[in-house]
Amino acid sequence: MERKAGRIGRMSRKDALKLGLLGSAALMLPLERTARAEWSSGDRLPSSQVPPPFQVPFAAPPVLQPVRSDDTTDYFEVTMRSARVPIVPGRPDTEIYGYNGISPGPTIRVARGRRAVVRQINGLPSVSRFGYKTTTSVHLHGNQSAPQFDGYAEDLTAPGYYKDYVYPNDQDERMLWYHDHAIHHTAQNAYMGLAGAYITDEQLALPIPKGRYDVPLVIRDAIFDTEGQLLYSDDDHKSLYGDVVLVNGRPWPVMKVERRKYRFRLLNASLSRSYRLALSTGDPMTVIGTDAGLMPTPQQTGSFRFGMAERYEVVIDFAKYPVGAKVDLKNLGLPNNENYTSTQNVMRFEVASEATDTSSNEVPSELNPNMEVMGLKASQAIRTRTWTFDRSWSLGWTINGKIWDKNRVDARPALGDIEIWEFRTRSSRWFHPVHVHLVDFKILSRNGNAPFGYERGSKDVVYVGEDETVRVIAKFGPRKGKYMIHCHNLVHEDHDMMTQFEVGTGGPDPVTAAPPKALPAPPL
Repeated sequence: MERKAGRIGRMSRKDALKLGLLGSAALMLPLERTARAEWSSGDRLPSSQVPPPFQVPFAAPPVLQPVRSDDTTDYFEVTMRSARVPIVPGRPDTEIYGYNGISPGPTIRVARGRRAVVRQINGLPSVSRFGYKTTTSVHLHGNQSAPQFDGYAEDLTAPGYYKDYVYPNDQDERMLWYHDHAIHHTAQNAYMGLAGAYITDEQLALPIPKGRYDVPLVIRDAIFDTEGQLLYSDDDHKSLYGDVVLVNGRPWPVMKVERRKYRFRLLNASLSRSYRLALSTGDPMTVIGTDAGLMPTPQQTGSFRFGMAERYEVVIDFAKYPVGAKVDLKNLGLPNNENYTSTQNVMRFEVASEATDTSSNEVPSELNPNMEVMGLKASQAIRTRTWTFDRSWSLGWTINGKIWDKNRVDARPALGDIEIWEFRTRSSRWFHPVHVHLVDFKILSRNGNAPFGYERGSKDVVYVGEDETVRVIAKFGPRKGKYMIHCHNLVHEDHDMMTQFEVGTGGPDPVTAAPPKALPAPPL
């Protein structure tokens, strides 16, 4: 009988890397899984049949081309639909819900300062294989969208309807991501595949890796049944932890690289799993960007904690390895995740050749001079608000002891106000990656100490660990209206660990200002 997956304690980076370098059977304890009664359908793929890592080639999602462009705006069209795609080797194709039928969806790249209109068509079946109605709401995570285009949880698009989302793209260049945000089934829609990268580019005069050396990595975990289909279980509304790690939709892929620097834009698209990422060689990585784009200065780290919905931009220099070398991206594991033998690996880099292009192959000592966010000081804040993330036996997942109520607003900063927000967890059993819509913020402290070096850049998600208090500072704007705050463990969000704030007065209503329309749609 399979044993229940245990929970690991905190390991030092030195000890974990030592285990990895020795090629031990696992970086974690020898953890296996238990069969649970609440799997939504089918029989879970046994541990012995989980495919071995590093058997499939790496691939990046295709870049979506606009259907047309004018002087100021690029127009895109995306259809959410069910599709069957090969994921688990040796198993039937897996049903997914994908933007344009693929998961992750196509990468949308737009020049900074150019407006984008993205038509999202809900072509999904009316009822999912998990039994819920497949309404959707598309959130462009990290964009200062107007409320009616922000993917507000109650702004729902039913199958047979579409909505045109308008994005200004006027912030610093960055990797954002678009994903579902529909009330009470965000987790299931995202788990089925509704997520994709969105990158705003600026022609910065920096010699950092570009072009084919600038690569998005969308990382998530999943559970499969014996027929290769996705299984969904949130363990009594707690979390979902899979034993198969997917990178750009492929299990533990192998990417062939040249002997030079690469820029990787990492997104944790898991529902509930956090990672501690490190290289199998023990070499440091250079972090150059956070959620909201390039950091003021690069930061070197041997490993970093990577919460759900966080993005980090990392430069890895493969010039130090000979042709033929294999470098694995490892997951050292974190407390309060279900860690399996299989989840110690993320992907492999195989050094395949000498560099064919050595331009844009540096990391300068200064990256981003924009101090609009990172220059904020605690003395500028006009007030401090506290948000406590906890679990109530009577209510479930709560913020300040309350669950989601679309008619309640829990903070009303005026347009342009600078505030300190203090996020707290009060349990050793849970961590919560907290996402604040609309604004970028600066992390001031963790339990009274300085933030980690790798998170000293503008953020829109902050990892609030077990029994942690994290203080952040933000300037509220540039748009008026209602926006959400929530835990980005999407299981917690779906079970109402979400609230809202309103910036200023007189902002557009997020539900009625630009409602979805019935198909057929006119040309863009």
